[in-house]
Amino acid sequence: MSRDSLEARLRAIGAERYHDKHPFHHKLHGGDCTPDQVRAWVINRWAYQAAIPMKDAAFMSRCTDPDIRREWRSRIEDHDGGIDEGGGLRRWLKLAEAVGLNPDYVASGVGILPATRFACEAYVHYVREKPLLQAVASSLTELFAPKIHENRIEGLLKHYDFANLVSLSYFRKRLTEAPKDVAYGLKWVLDHADTPEKEDMACEALLFKTDMLWAQLDALWSAYVDGHVPPGAWQPGDSMA
Repeated sequence: MSRDSLEARLRAIGAERYHDKHPFHHKLHGGDCTPDQVRAWVINRWAYQAAIPMKDAAFMSRCTDPDIRREWRSRIEDHDGGIDEGGGLRRWLKLAEAVGLNPDYVASGVGILPATRFACEAYVHYVREKPLLQAVASSLTELFAPKIHENRIEGLLKHYDFANLVSLSYFRKRLTEAPKDVAYGLKWVLDHADTPEKEDMACEALLFKTDMLWAQLDALWSAYVDGHVPPGAWQPGDSMA
């Protein structure tokens, strides 16, 4: 395969399997979620947000090349930020506050669904343990993220009173952060997937990541749309939240 055909193969995975296709996102962006369903999404998405800098730190701990570490460390800075200004995690808690949740409760992770927790932990383990090619390739869902962020901003602003420049600042910021990150990651994968076996490894990593994102939304739908909330997860009306 050529570089172009491998990139086309990766993009085809996103076109078919990225989580913008999940019915929960259609429900959310279309204004059909109840306030508690929005809160459940915010609580559970926190698990993924919190896992991102952890998986990036795990990745960097394995890199002996300082050039890679220099390029990669901005991802941690984007999410953790500085002591005073914070980063993506703090912007996510602004969203939590806007939808009527206690930010400290959300950040504690207490109410996260078991399936969501397991999926996010699996992602960190994947990046820590798999070959570097697959660790990098698993981040390439960022190829498809700007579109879902744009749709989310438009849909939330149109349909929900909590949506404003402050509460949606996480998604607005990612419109400029994600393309920068994925440009480096995509080039790195295309440079290093130089055998048919490595090309398959890169695609398998992206499939793993799309499955991981989809699994979180399946769990969210089962619990808060179908009403099967497992023990220990956040319950609508929980005063602690």
